[in-house]
Amino acid sequence: MKRLISISIIAILLMGIIALAPVGKTDTEAYTSFQDAGVDRVVITASALNVRSGNSTGFPVVDRIYRDQVIEVIGKLGNWYVVHLPNDTVGAVASWYTKPYVEQQQPPSNNNSYASQEEQYMLQLINQEREKAGLSPLKMDKDLVKLARLKSQDMIDYNYFSHTSPTYGSPFQMMNDFGIQYRYAGENIAGNRSVDSAHQALMNSSGHRANILNANYNYIGIGIVDGGPYGKMFTQMFVGR
Repeated sequence: MKRLISISIIAILLMGIIALAPVGKTDTEAYTSFQDAGVDRVVITASALNVRSGNSTGFPVVDRIYRDQVIEVIGKLGNWYVVHLPNDTVGAVASWYTKPYVEQQQPPSNNNSYASQEEQYMLQLINQEREKAGLSPLKMDKDLVKLARLKSQDMIDYNYFSHTSPTYGSPFQMMNDFGIQYRYAGENIAGNRSVDSAHQALMNSSGHRANILNANYNYIGIGIVDGGPYGKMFTQMFVGR
């Protein structure tokens, strides 16, 4: 659920940004340059983007955001957007590393059309295992699918195989950065030539099997990307809400 921020809090935070105007530019000049951004949310197009305390690279970095994150925009300072992050940080980002966010029509809850056939097949295999164990089936979550694909692609691009990404950090940090809500969370990763082989390898590993059969989880995102030394990279992201 989207968190609401009062106008007074936003005003205070914006004053914090404006007060850090570069040398030679007065606070009044910085304030009068603040304008309506014309967009409510933007999508980050850079692989990683620094969030700064003011509208130039001379200001300190206060946070970092990543490609495909959707960020709330609350104003504009010159060519920089003033943004509000999911962790309640307010800062400025260069607008040329963003694009306007276009709201996509939500698919019906029982429609996994945003997942590939391979991803849907892997979910079917997982839910067969859960049914045999007397557990409720997992539902595919499109936001987790997006993150799982990003993680699989990241492992291919940077030639690593680990739960800790050099780009996104731990799975939990990645979920937090992308605004994923959860009470419980976990991740499985695999490299293999086929969905069946990857699934069997995961089920033969006690730790990965425990995630697949965890009764606390009710949603999953599966990201399967072709490439890497194994032929395909698989990421399964589980959450319980």
